[in-house]
Amino acid sequence: MDRALAHRLRNIVHSILIIAGMGAVAAGAVYLIWGGPGVFWAIIGVGAMLIVSTAGSKELVLSMYRTQRLTAQTAPEAMRLIEELTQRAELPRTPELHYLPSRLVNAFAIGRVGSSAVVITDGLLRILDRREVAGVLAHEVSHIANRDLWIMGLADVISRFTAFVSHVGLILLVLWPLLAMIEADRPPIGALLLLIFAPTLMSLLQLALSRAREYDADHTAAELTGDPEGLARALAKLERRRGAYWEDILLPGRRMPEPSLLRTHPPTPERLARLQAIPPNASAARDLLVPEPVRLPAQIRVVRGAPGWRWSGVWY
Repeated sequence: MDRALAHRLRNIVHSILIIAGMGAVAAGAVYLIWGGPGVFWAIIGVGAMLIVSTAGSKELVLSMYRTQRLTAQTAPEAMRLIEELTQRAELPRTPELHYLPSRLVNAFAIGRVGSSAVVITDGLLRILDRREVAGVLAHEVSHIANRDLWIMGLADVISRFTAFVSHVGLILLVLWPLLAMIEADRPPIGALLLLIFAPTLMSLLQLALSRAREYDADHTAAELTGDPEGLARALAKLERRRGAYWEDILLPGRRMPEPSLLRTHPPTPERLARLQAIPPNASAARDLLVPEPVRLPAQIRVVRGAPGWRWSGVWY
């Protein structure tokens, strides 16, 4: 318990520092152009953008991916798993479970604590057994319980707002000679150059935040299931399948070593090492250690063809 608490506190502090850093960069960028009053209105604007972006984000994403909601009648095993995990996570409401007819091996969570959804793909259900699916669902439920969706949404809004301010700075830099000719008030040239690089700095901070939240979701998932090995096995399978099947098509060269600062997710070997260091809880995992597949829904859309770009602009 002490170890788990220390881990959680460390990640909370880490996330707070990153969000604070992003806020400082955004505030500094606004201040360089509009001064103190601009910072106040920027805070109001970011708050409004966050409210708008989260209001209908779940329904919009589900519509873009054309998912099918699963129920106790169509997918009883999967529903029992997510309901059990919801109780263990002490969420006020069970997330909706949706099925995405795609060969991609993937799962993700969207929404907020009171209105959330977990999406699992056809490819994932076909290669993972019940124990591994429980680990993946626990990971996504952990993102919801840890408020990661809201935190990452806030980071995304701050990042987008900073990019907008940076574009304003770039326009002012282009107009710099004209402003000098008419002797108009103009920001220092050094400040404008800093504005240009602000989005890059924000992106690096956002990526660091994403990696921290992934580690925390892994740890929380292991606590919920009592079976860190189940999630570790699922991650190992996902890594092998993604690398062998679609990454070579969609992202040639993706398997080449990339700078750690540019990874949205931590390296899988590091995640596996951390999971293996967590002691299992046999009593909590007793109902989940079943090496059988989760049966696919009886009435589903058949997966036709390979993954590709859809009308909505998303790949699946």
